[in-house]
Amino acid sequence: MTTFSASDTPSMTGRTVVITGANSGIGRAAARTLAARDARVVLAVRDPEKGREAAALMTGHVEVRRLDLADLASVRTFAEGFTEPVDVLINNAGVMIPPLSRTADGFELQFGTNHLGHFALTNLLLPQIRERVVTVSSNGHKTGSIDFDDLNWQHKPYRAMTAYAQSKLANLLFTAELQRRLAEAGSPVIATAAHPGIAATNLLKDGGRVRALAQRAATLLAQSDDDGALPTLYAAVADIPGNSYAGPSGFLEGRGAPKLVGRSAKARNAELARRLWDVSAELTGVTFPQGSLQAP
Repeated sequence: MTTFSASDTPSMTGRTVVITGANSGIGRAAARTLAARDARVVLAVRDPEKGREAAALMTGHVEVRRLDLADLASVRTFAEGFTEPVDVLINNAGVMIPPLSRTADGFELQFGTNHLGHFALTNLLLPQIRERVVTVSSNGHKTGSIDFDDLNWQHKPYRAMTAYAQSKLANLLFTAELQRRLAEAGSPVIATAAHPGIAATNLLKDGGRVRALAQRAATLLAQSDDDGALPTLYAAVADIPGNSYAGPSGFLEGRGAPKLVGRSAKARNAELARRLWDVSAELTGVTFPQGSLQAP
């Protein structure tokens, strides 16, 4: 059984790590640990002022760059401005059970931010990525389904938790298909995923009866941001195979030291993963880069 802790994170000297949504929660906790291990850490955040406030509390080389995953133009601008190598990309940012909202491009906010924004960012940065792509999912993926007939909730009554579960299932399907494509291309880069268990982050703050109940449960059951970040760190630095999925080892994967965990049958469906990839590429206008990946 693994006993991985933050202190097991190896030296990251000479490596660059980009973390989305790293101004708070488990993203901030992971960034703090990686910076303390001498990584150059880039906080890719929607609000640079909040990013600078977070960076000021970290030791090491920490930079802040603006990235709004709910706006594909912002994603493209970020990627175009990032010309240097990236060793590890951590797709951490996310929104959880908001009222029905839409991205700048008209996508349902959770699907557009949690999945499509990271899909576009990853593919745009892939030519510069040298080691690993980590995408943060959730145990909530187990109740998720991909509704290809109405991905953006335009025709059916909106259910925020159902939409959230769809986006988190999409994260795992994306990881699986990304790993397949990387292996097929002969790339040394691997794709992994993680979930934090129950972590009391600001995803659950502000607004709504469902959210209030979830926040109350999280307060009683959750682990700290630092502990919630451990599966992300494990997925980012441990010697594990591509398409690995890390989560807490405790009861119902709610808390505890990280280990490799299972996923739903839908999350293991290779055909579903391919179909989602094709639809995501069509929606974002971003495709898997051909012939320009890091060489082995």
